[in-house]
Amino acid sequence: MIGIFDSGYGGLTILNHIRQHLPQYDYLYLGDNARAPYGTRSFDVIYEYTLQAVNYLHQQGCNLIILACNTASAKALRTIQQHDINPDELRVLGVIRPTVEVIPQRTRTKHIGVLATPGTVASESYVIELLKQDPTLTVTQQACPMWVPLIESGEHLHAGADYFVEKYLTELLTRDPLIDTIILGCTHYPLLQPKIEAFLKTTPNIVINTPHHPSTLQGGVGGGLISQGEIVAHSLADYLHRHPEIVERISSPLRGRSGGGFLTTESATKFSESASLFLSKPIEAQHIEL
Repeated sequence: MIGIFDSGYGGLTILNHIRQHLPQYDYLYLGDNARAPYGTRSFDVIYEYTLQAVNYLHQQGCNLIILACNTASAKALRTIQQHDINPDELRVLGVIRPTVEVIPQRTRTKHIGVLATPGTVASESYVIELLKQDPTLTVTQQACPMWVPLIESGEHLHAGADYFVEKYLTELLTRDPLIDTIILGCTHYPLLQPKIEAFLKTTPNIVINTPHHPSTLQGGVGGGLISQGEIVAHSLADYLHRHPEIVERISSPLRGRSGGGFLTTESATKFSESASLFLSKPIEAQHIEL
């Protein structure tokens, strides 16, 4: 079984793509909604909370865990990989590295924008990983502290959210008008994608993919807007292809009996209702304590 962890609901956008691309596996999703958001918390707190979630998912039979949270991937993943797990028993992967690996093939100007939570921005994980891919890139980050609260309250669907979309994008593109590729560095942000794309259609350098401007994970027209779900799903499929021993571990006898599910540290009823925004279908969640 594969575990998917996020501090809240945003990781459901990652789960959706992974499950569509790899339907043969069972998935157990854990949202630490009671302690969300992680974006403004310290490194030590994020690491502690993330490790608790990883240990819980492993105890439930998940031998591969995806940190479908950019903040946890930025501030906790490496420490957990290096100090807290036995890779012969458990693998923990993040969402930042798969995302940045596609960027050099997407950009024309080599000017990249990153929209993320304050915690992810402060970690500079995207800057570090992007420059590993191509040291000639120019990377500009923009913290968007209001976006996650808007999404989790359902206000992202209303006109009031337009102000904060325009505010953060204007600040980003004012600092670097040459940006032609923007990364949505938070798994919540795809729910704001229609509003973001509507604003970016007025900018000269950023091409929003349309039927007349198709793109693939390997390349596209002028970079554009990079959302993580499909990228992470393809990266995971490639990882499993290269690691058949992991495939054997996650294809466990649990399959057919547990079928995975949804766990939350918040109210199960509230989680089930809010998750429908991300999955577009009803689900039943179970409350747990970490």
